[in-house]
Amino acid sequence: QVQLVESGGGLVQAGGSLRLSCVASARTYAMGWFRQAPGKERDFVASMAYGGLSIDYADSVKGRFTMSRDAAQNTVYLQMNSLEPEDTATYYCAADPKRGYSMHFYSAGEYQYWGQGTQVTVSS
Repeated sequence: QVQLVESGGGLVQAGGSLRLSCVASARTYAMGWFRQAPGKERDFVASMAYGGLSIDYADSVKGRFTMSRDAAQNTVYLQMNSLEPEDTATYYCAADPKRGYSMHFYSAGEYQYWGQGTQVTVSS
């Protein structure tokens, strides 16, 4: 069982930045960030394939969000710049033991482990 703990959410004005962190209790393989606004489905934001060299993003965040990791600390990050009110949501970190250096997983159902979520609110 892998435990994931997110942090770094908060309230920020449009155009501002936040950095989310996700600490895993053990080494994981495929990692992802998702977000869910009230009354909506959990949507894909970013994914990192096994090995950490291949990262992919949802079109809505490309050029604004950057996913990275510190493998030694079992931690992944989501740097969010140029935030927009539409980015307001609860952000979740996800992990799965599937391997594959270039394999990305875009559906929430493909991830086995989830964090508790951290709220991001962007005011206009």
